[in-house]
Amino acid sequence: LHNGGFWKPKSLLDTARFTLSFNSRHRKNHQDSRALWKHEAVQKYLETLSKEYQQISHLLNADSINDFEQRTLRRRCADLSPIASAFQEIKEAEKEVQELEAMCKELDSRDEKQLLELALEEKETLDKKINMMCRKLFQLLVPKEKYDKSHVILEVTAGRTTGGDICQQFTKEMFEMYQNYADYKRWTFDIVNYTPAEIGGLHHAAAHISGDDVYKHLKYEGGTHRVQRIPETGLSSRMQRIHTGTMSVIVLPQPEEVDVKVDPKDLRIDTFRAKGAGGQHVNRTDSAVRIVHLPTGLAVECQQERSQLLNKDIALRTLRAKLYQRIIDKQLSQEQSARKLQLGTRAQSERIRTYNFTQDRVTDHRISYDARNIKEILDGKEALDKLINRLLEFAEMEAVTEYLESLQAVEGGGC
Repeated sequence: LHNGGFWKPKSLLDTARFTLSFNSRHRKNHQDSRALWKHEAVQKYLETLSKEYQQISHLLNADSINDFEQRTLRRRCADLSPIASAFQEIKEAEKEVQELEAMCKELDSRDEKQLLELALEEKETLDKKINMMCRKLFQLLVPKEKYDKSHVILEVTAGRTTGGDICQQFTKEMFEMYQNYADYKRWTFDIVNYTPAEIGGLHHAAAHISGDDVYKHLKYEGGTHRVQRIPETGLSSRMQRIHTGTMSVIVLPQPEEVDVKVDPKDLRIDTFRAKGAGGQHVNRTDSAVRIVHLPTGLAVECQQERSQLLNKDIALRTLRAKLYQRIIDKQLSQEQSARKLQLGTRAQSERIRTYNFTQDRVTDHRISYDARNIKEILDGKEALDKLINRLLEFAEMEAVTEYLESLQAVEGGGC
């Protein structure tokens, strides 16, 4: 661990040589934490970190290192401690499972049936515990994304379909779903813009959502959502004909003031009368604000507040978020993201999820996940949270897999 009197952590490749073959077929087998945990390369990597933690702990108890080395070692020890602890806990739990499995093989007589049932019940509990600990371990391994703790601007826009107002109605249901989800997660949901459709639906809406880890949970909601249903009104409803429509979701991390500097000279600010639902002030005062960023052509507007100053402030925040998103997209295009998740580019044209009302099924195409009971998903509570957490878990597994692949590439290049 010492190199000329200066400590630095050993490279993984110096201590754990392994070969990976995480092609698309293998990725399908690593969609959960437990399966990835069992991979030989992962085990070797964790063994290496565990040994490094033990070596550092031993060095910290020695008197031969100076203050600078001690500070460096303590920082590294603090990083490795939770990983080594989780790794050891899982190993011990797996040992218990093996002992229970061996005992179950011996308990096959009628007199021991009750004892066998207890052993199987305990094994099931341990399996759930191991799955949970594996997820926690990989969360420790995966580097935290810069924007995960950010607040967000969420926008929904109705797509187009032939006949009926299916898209507008679905867009309204989706916006309400995210509003309910914000309430479920105890976030703050402030509507920035709301443009209703003529027959009870929604053309476009935007909201500022603030709270703990908002972007982390909503970042994979961006994209095109497809609906398949029989309209409740009109000719199609009488003919029992299924219509297909779409709506799009954009999720932008909300920057702080210091993240994006906007020169007032680059802005054109227009005021106009608010339209749509909004109370007595609608069409009576020029409270609505539209801001155009001249260098980029980006335009945002806000008409939800009665005060023109409040609407201007909200519109400026939205504009900064959109400018910030351009910076993020540029960064992501310049480097390979660790979270592929098979999400594509999250462009508006990419279909990420289908809501089939006739079959009462929601399908997330990125992780081949089906959920029954659309009503529970659209309620925006536990069922939606479960789906979002499946996406996050799959993203974590992709990140770990890609990290190990990058190590293999380094090894293959002789670095």
